[in-house]
Amino acid sequence: MVIAMFNGWYFFWLLLGAGTIVGLYFLLRKQSERTQKIVLFSLLVLGLLLHFLKAYIPPYSVDEARHLRDSWFVNICGANIALFPFMFFSKNKYVKDYMFYLGVLSGLLALFYPQEPLAKVDQLAEQLDIVRFYFHHWMVMAVPLLMVLFGHHKLSYKRVFCAPTGLLLLMLFIILNQIFQSELGFIPLRNQADFFDIGYKNSSYIWGPGTNDAIGDFLALFTPEFFKTVPVGEFAGQEKYWPWFWMIVPAYVLVTPLSFGLAMIFDAKAFAADVRQLPQRMCEKLQNVKQRLHPAK
Repeated sequence: MVIAMFNGWYFFWLLLGAGTIVGLYFLLRKQSERTQKIVLFSLLVLGLLLHFLKAYIPPYSVDEARHLRDSWFVNICGANIALFPFMFFSKNKYVKDYMFYLGVLSGLLALFYPQEPLAKVDQLAEQLDIVRFYFHHWMVMAVPLLMVLFGHHKLSYKRVFCAPTGLLLLMLFIILNQIFQSELGFIPLRNQADFFDIGYKNSSYIWGPGTNDAIGDFLALFTPEFFKTVPVGEFAGQEKYWPWFWMIVPAYVLVTPLSFGLAMIFDAKAFAADVRQLPQRMCEKLQNVKQRLHPAK
């Protein structure tokens, strides 16, 4: 099983993922809400268990550095795998919207551009990890999507900003993971030698856009120059992406319209109704302003 862009196995996993979502939808759509939630939650729990069990398969089982590092939640999808089981039963609409937008967007990106399987040097020995990769990234997309399709949660286009905001908060969660890993000895502490190395444990672009990384370079186009240099101290003026801060503008500029596009699939009628009512609301607000400025005597 060799994964390459647009080869047979590449399309096999895409079609299998899409077919499984369709199959689950038709299998569960007439079941009770309780049954639907049990199945979806079971997928999330299975994903969480597999995250830790991957330590017993190559490449993690034969590489102590990766075994210690990657058993934590060190990237966006990994962090979502940890958080989604707890978010699933939340009553907060913003939390559920975050699950949908970030789950679907990150899952789709990973499935259409499967970086880990593409980078496998010994794909034959790491076939189990390829299967795990596809299940994990399918799961973070499929569960929130089915959650909305079954009506367990109703999306609102008015809450699309929870997606970039949630993404930035998630990155802080990942940073905390890396701080604890460093302090406890699972990964080396940063020092002056790697201070400018933006590839240092940087699977989620927290420390910078990466080296010769097309996606990272594209994100950097939206970053203000101020966030690309050291502002003070002995390295002042040298190029250095501010950890986390450099992603703020790209997150809002890119994730917001993508989330809005997803919202339109499920909430287009509400958006259209609000657009039609907009002139009337503006006239009412203008009338209220005039009344405040020129109150009747």
